[in-house]
Amino acid sequence: MVRIQFVIDLHYELGFQGADFVFNIHAAKTASQTIVSEQLVISQQVPHTVQTDPATCTRYLRLTGAPGPLHISYKAMVDIKQQVDLPDLIQETPIARLPLSALTYIYPSRYCQSDRLAALAMNEFGHLPKGYRRVEAIRNWVNKHVSFKGNTTNSATSALDTLIDRVGVCRDFAHLMIAICRALNIPARFTTGIDYGADPALGPTDFHAYVEVFLGERWYLFDPSGTAIPMGFVRLATGRDAADVSFATIFGGVLSPPPVITINAITEAGQAWELPRHRHEALSTDAAPVAVATP
Repeated sequence: MVRIQFVIDLHYELGFQGADFVFNIHAAKTASQTIVSEQLVISQQVPHTVQTDPATCTRYLRLTGAPGPLHISYKAMVDIKQQVDLPDLIQETPIARLPLSALTYIYPSRYCQSDRLAALAMNEFGHLPKGYRRVEAIRNWVNKHVSFKGNTTNSATSALDTLIDRVGVCRDFAHLMIAICRALNIPARFTTGIDYGADPALGPTDFHAYVEVFLGERWYLFDPSGTAIPMGFVRLATGRDAADVSFATIFGGVLSPPPVITINAITEAGQAWELPRHRHEALSTDAAPVAVATP
């Protein structure tokens, strides 16, 4: 088990009409991710709600801000339990046996145009044995053929753009890997967290995008950018691609500096908390196998 503590600080200057916000900054509450403590501070005295999507456990903070400065601070401590499996024993799930909850993630989406990548996917990976190792090969291919570089893409950049330009940030790596997986009829979804363990040379701590792929009876973690440590990922939000899980969707005129984020792993003598590290095994944060369909 891993215990992670983090703080997210967001600052905005709202125009004269104010603005509506939908945030994805709360730690998700799942069977494998327990919230030990959390605190939300909003500088303006405005009504707000936190609503949970029962399908993904994503928690949405919604509020309407008044003109002027707005500061939002969210602090949490979470315990994360992970399933550790042997990669060579994990097989792909036939389409006929996919659970209903996974079907959403085999179709093309706004940023993951899997229907345009079928030829590439088959040429590069169609000959490989089906299973975890094939998905691992996709992850390694994306990591090898795309260079990580900040401020090279924008909110309109898609998997196809990344394939052509061969440069991007974590969301771009994730979109390309997801699109290739779906082109091979392997369910893959976009998940956001915080880049625990990232090289400081890449810049300040930031939100992080990674990939979950449904294999066997579980969703397994993959980090195609290779910039962080999956064992330390705190789940914030899950969706088809970045359009579903932006950390902040804003309706109105605002100015804002980049988020300020700190994250730390906690260890203590006599406790079962591990320090996150890179592992060669397959990691899943599914608490139990997902029931597959019976043909």
